[in-house]
Amino acid sequence: MHMGSESELVTFFVSAEDHGKRLDVVLASLLDGHSRSRCQALIRTGALSIDGATISEPKYRVKQDQQLCFAEPAPTDADPEPQDIPLNVLFEDDAIIVIDKPAGMVVHPAASVEKDTLVNALLFHCGDSLKGIGGVKRPGIVHRLDKDTSGVMIAAKTDEAHRSLSAQFADHGKNGPLRRTYNAFVWGVPDPEAGTIDAMIGRSTHNRTKQAIVEKNGRHAVTHYKTLMAFGGNAWTVSKIACQLETGRTHQIRVHLAHIGHALLGDPTYGIGFESRERNLPMLVQKSLKSLTRQALHAVDLTIAHPVSGAKMHFSSPFPTDMENLEKTLQTADS
Repeated sequence: MHMGSESELVTFFVSAEDHGKRLDVVLASLLDGHSRSRCQALIRTGALSIDGATISEPKYRVKQDQQLCFAEPAPTDADPEPQDIPLNVLFEDDAIIVIDKPAGMVVHPAASVEKDTLVNALLFHCGDSLKGIGGVKRPGIVHRLDKDTSGVMIAAKTDEAHRSLSAQFADHGKNGPLRRTYNAFVWGVPDPEAGTIDAMIGRSTHNRTKQAIVEKNGRHAVTHYKTLMAFGGNAWTVSKIACQLETGRTHQIRVHLAHIGHALLGDPTYGIGFESRERNLPMLVQKSLKSLTRQALHAVDLTIAHPVSGAKMHFSSPFPTDMENLEKTLQTADS
């Protein structure tokens, strides 16, 4: 539902798990890409109402089933500005740049995040040559990773490269070498241990900031998964899995795995209801999971055809420290 050209209204309801929590904490958990400090600022400007009454106090305690209405500010018209942000560059030539994106970095500016994004960093690193490639707002971007998903990403540095890479990602590897592999840690052990999840994804009817499995008006989504290792026993089980995407929907892996009962560890949005399992984990694993502060999802491999030469190219990224530590503690606890 829209409110003119200045803002968009998003509506959701307070869950039982969020009853009694601070308003700013709940809002930050529900709005992807919004920090808690950003939510506090928006609440103070009167951007949020509860059951029809504007609430401007971030520490207000919410109650189950209350209706929260948030007036999302309209996107900024300003062009992204170059920022000197360090990048872990895996490969670069005149046509493409491949980076290892850290968790916590948003890919491109939006109304809620206007700076410190990957696009700002790429504009500084690549200079004026990147401006306008594929559009002013998202120069060079041909695919995305969630803010709190780490791993391999590629961007185009020319219009020719942008057209080629966009076509490859749209084709999802059906007629070319494109291949994307993600590693994740999930609750439980999938049964079967390898399989395909084919379920349409669309906006949740209860919370427009979330995606959900829908029967009507959704988008075709297919995820292939394979269990690589299982940890634990009778008291607790966690699995390391690999996922291949046949489609590229928003939050696809997170939504699909939660749908089959194996939500990602650390996922604050789609792991609701799985938090109670944390207390069954060995203390060493509990500490490692608390230090993760995000969903345990990493884009580990990317294969493409070079947009100019056509050569098959493969790029990979090892686990960042937080996921490496989680895996080590799971191995230790399982031994």
